[in-house]
Amino acid sequence: MAQLSDDCFAFGGPLLSVEAAEALIAARVPAPAGEDMVALGAALGRVLARDLPAPLPLPPFFNSAVDGYAFRHADLMGEGPTRLVLAGRVAAGQPAAPLAPGTAARIFTGAPMPPGADTVLMQEDAALAEGAVLVPPGLKPGANARPAGEDVARGALALPAGRRLRAPEIGLAAALGCASLPVRPRVRVGVFSTGDELASPGAALGAAQTYDSNRFTLLALLARLPVEPVDLGILPDRAEACAAALASAAGAHDLLLTSGGVSTGEEDHVRAAIEAGGRLVFWRLAVKPGRPAALGVLRGAGGASIGGTPVLGLPGNPVAAVVTFLHLARPLVLRLAGALPEPLLRVPAESGFRYRKKSGRREYVRVRLAPGATLPVAEKFEREGAGLLTSLTECDAFAELPEDVVTVAPGDPVRVLPFAALF
Repeated sequence: MAQLSDDCFAFGGPLLSVEAAEALIAARVPAPAGEDMVALGAALGRVLARDLPAPLPLPPFFNSAVDGYAFRHADLMGEGPTRLVLAGRVAAGQPAAPLAPGTAARIFTGAPMPPGADTVLMQEDAALAEGAVLVPPGLKPGANARPAGEDVARGALALPAGRRLRAPEIGLAAALGCASLPVRPRVRVGVFSTGDELASPGAALGAAQTYDSNRFTLLALLARLPVEPVDLGILPDRAEACAAALASAAGAHDLLLTSGGVSTGEEDHVRAAIEAGGRLVFWRLAVKPGRPAALGVLRGAGGASIGGTPVLGLPGNPVAAVVTFLHLARPLVLRLAGALPEPLLRVPAESGFRYRKKSGRREYVRVRLAPGATLPVAEKFEREGAGLLTSLTECDAFAELPEDVVTVAPGDPVRVLPFAALF
């Protein structure tokens, strides 16, 4: 389990900017230790624990990039086509005999180049005549051939430690002959919702209750990260029960994630529970939606003053919970998992709306994207409110309005965070 000092996030300043929060996580959360060796087929989504140098060159031998005819470039005449006698045939997976000067070999994609040959004529450009091939002028030496190590040289860094293993990384490791890979242990993240007003989907709904959505949204967001998400249910609005549940869960998880209960109301007990069991830093991000957020460390078992489990309390409004997850939970999870930083994708767009905001605060406006003359046009969702789940299901992106921006007009350049890359 992750063990952080209970003052590692100590911060006494004003509202934190997004960049300051992410920098604090990068600087003060230690890299994890330990590794698991897993079969290549089970490595998808895991974090590589050690650098992977290439044990062999890729491709491993000089080969043809096309179906065609292999020959020595030095045999070509200066002008006009060159007639080369066909003297062999090389298919993929077969060894190739040396090629004599003045001859060519029929060759197929991926087949090894015959010793002596260095260039390939594509079959579409070839003319055949009486056991020979006519090679037109203009081909450059080495055309349509792939040298050994063209992709990765032997001993070169193929994949760095900390890389999340996606389909391309799995394919590269397979091409290098790796049957297994060393990966970091999965981060175990326990997820709570808070509040007596919540009921789990499928349960009977009380007269003053709503169904809990945040817990399932957060579990779904975590499923895209190198973690083992654990559903821990709903914390009641009772200080003792809340503190006991967090303390009980801390020892079995690398991170606890909650939504709701971190503001200053009389029924907000998560903050007090963290303070009672460890140290709290109330971050208060300078963002909208999502300002109230709490990050702390619960002390380890036995009341140890150092070494404990980080607890991140997100706002209760669904959109605010998503925004703060992206800027706090996501980088924290990646750091705990030993993954390299993965900045959120931001793409340019053109504003299709008019908007005013406060200076000194970053805002995330939900937008639909429509084709424009040169850039996508971001059209603001017609309703506002951090509790509108449909603003996430019916929009395409967040328009990110920086701290120094106070007005946005149609036609202004904006950056957007596409939901397709986030969810």
